[in-house]
Amino acid sequence: MKYFFINTWPKGLEQEFNQLLTRDAIEFLVDLVGKFENCIEDLYNRRLQRKCQQQNNPQKTLKFLRLNTNDWKVAPVNGRLSNRRLDLGDVSPSNLEHFTAALKCTDIQGIQVDFDDGHCPTWFNQIYGLHNVYKATHNLLSGIPDISQTPILMLRPRAWNMIENNCSINGKCIPGPLFDYSLLIFHNGRKLQQSNSGPCFYLSKLENYHEAKLWNDIFSWSEIKLGLPYGSIKACVLIENIYACFEMERILYELKDHSLGLNCGIWDYAASIISKFANDKLFVLPDRNKYVNMNQRFLKKYLQLVIKICHKRGIHATGGMVAKLLPKIETEDYKYFINSVLESKLMEIQEGIDGSLKEITEKDLLTFPKGGVTIEGLKHNICVSILFIYNWLNGKGHFILRGSVEDSATAEISRSQIWQWIRHAEKKFLMIS
Repeated sequence: MKYFFINTWPKGLEQEFNQLLTRDAIEFLVDLVGKFENCIEDLYNRRLQRKCQQQNNPQKTLKFLRLNTNDWKVAPVNGRLSNRRLDLGDVSPSNLEHFTAALKCTDIQGIQVDFDDGHCPTWFNQIYGLHNVYKATHNLLSGIPDISQTPILMLRPRAWNMIENNCSINGKCIPGPLFDYSLLIFHNGRKLQQSNSGPCFYLSKLENYHEAKLWNDIFSWSEIKLGLPYGSIKACVLIENIYACFEMERILYELKDHSLGLNCGIWDYAASIISKFANDKLFVLPDRNKYVNMNQRFLKKYLQLVIKICHKRGIHATGGMVAKLLPKIETEDYKYFINSVLESKLMEIQEGIDGSLKEITEKDLLTFPKGGVTIEGLKHNICVSILFIYNWLNGKGHFILRGSVEDSATAEISRSQIWQWIRHAEKKFLMIS
């Protein structure tokens, strides 16, 4: 017998809550968690074991994982997904104005509906955001076209490090990604599939191919449970973890019947380098604004590797988000912004066109930029870290600073760099910029 318990009710959202957490939806959630709870425990244990293993010899844990078979391709995607040129990123559905504006866009193919980095998962925001997705899918938002005519919703549940503390099953809190995913797929999966609009997901912060296999099993189980055609659920994996970078072909293989390709996430990826190898001085990264960008060898080769593997297996490779706020009037800043975006995206396009990439080695991915710590970089990291906490406590998952969008990914790289510089006494490299 499984007991589902609500710790607290979201104030002012009783109707939305009752529409989402119906008896059937709760039964689906409880069955899903029960089916995969042992696999999820294995996931957390495997992460802990790997962390212990790399403490002694970090370089040994960073080797490419090769496949025994070479004769496979990712299953085809449907017509609306076959030409993905532009997605809007970090659109929190708890911000209804932002969400509806994204749904009205006519020149984009997808919207990353974010319950992760660009979203603050308060209990109110979760229920409100999930219900807004429900309303968008079922054509209940005023002034929004039918879901078959809007950009495709790329639903991004929380990563495995997040827990939903407001609900429990047999006294145990529910993993955040399963709470989000279960309500998203249960209420919206069939409508999205019938509208030729998915269902599609973004998967954050996977660390290895076992985690990709777990998601693939969750998708297959859900399709059977909900009567969806096999392979109708598609997911794009964000390669934003240093471990995942060395296993990305195997990650793609495990999800090959449910894959929507791979995506690059620069700041989470850089933060994971610091997080996973915090005690090794060889992994110190310099001022990120001055020295860490996609022209650096370790990030450029990472991008090339994503493209090479995806194209080899017949699926999309998508670049990182441009986290800049477009000025409202055409000033010199406006022109500079447009040119910087064009240069960044042109580089990615040129990398994608090149089908004959040179062999990429482990060393390419572990050759970090030279440079030091700057006063300006230190101040910026402190500012981002403090302002993120301030906005988080006010229920906001992202904010604007000096024309850039800052969220949990940039807050994490900012926080971890400060820690790393102190840990390894990087003050001797301090330069005035």
